[in-house]
Amino acid sequence: MGKEVIILAGGLGTRLRDVVKDVPKCMAPIAGKPFLWYLLKYLSHFDVERVVLSVGYLRDVIIDWVDENGGEFPFGFDYAIEATPLGTGGGIKLALSKCYRNDVIVLNGDTFFDVNLDELYGQHRLYPASITLALKPMEHFDRYGNVLVNNKLITAFEEKKHCERGLINGGIYVINRLDDMFNGLPERFSFETDVLQPQCVKGNLYGIVQNGYFIDIGIPEDYERANVELPQLSLFK
Repeated sequence: MGKEVIILAGGLGTRLRDVVKDVPKCMAPIAGKPFLWYLLKYLSHFDVERVVLSVGYLRDVIIDWVDENGGEFPFGFDYAIEATPLGTGGGIKLALSKCYRNDVIVLNGDTFFDVNLDELYGQHRLYPASITLALKPMEHFDRYGNVLVNNKLITAFEEKKHCERGLINGGIYVINRLDDMFNGLPERFSFETDVLQPQCVKGNLYGIVQNGYFIDIGIPEDYERANVELPQLSLFK
């Protein structure tokens, strides 16, 4: 059976406003195509049956583009529409309510991380994890927190600070939607603070290290770099 994937596509792109105007962050143009195209093209290399787009800000731009171009991809589309911003956690919870599989893959709509999704999904099912994270090895970083792992069990999330080397949360998750991790939370909440942190304390998070290409287009410098580097990857040729 094919996999279900949620793409969190409701980002405002505040830090990109000077270079990307009037479109949601996932629709920022990269070498003439929306960033979303690259995420969907990447997903087409795996056994994905259905993609749920979590949308809010300027959602019609996304929906209209998918209506016109979605036939290029070998999966169906659905939408989880945030009438008001729900935070990263609320957006994921709403999108999971649109899914049918027990285990669902979640991607950030402003990050590309070349992860073997079949391997990540398979590893998730081997361990008693509520959530499995794809972790990216990185050197000399301060934009991201360091993730501490002991034999694939995530033991802590360190605050953002300069780190010579470590593992970062790559923004790709496999979530067991049947677990009760969202119980008792308000409509709007943070996935990182209100879900990942408590589940880490409970020993319910596993991390799989993958060292594929990674880029986060959330700041102008990396957005410009993506315009040069992404089209050169063999996945997109």
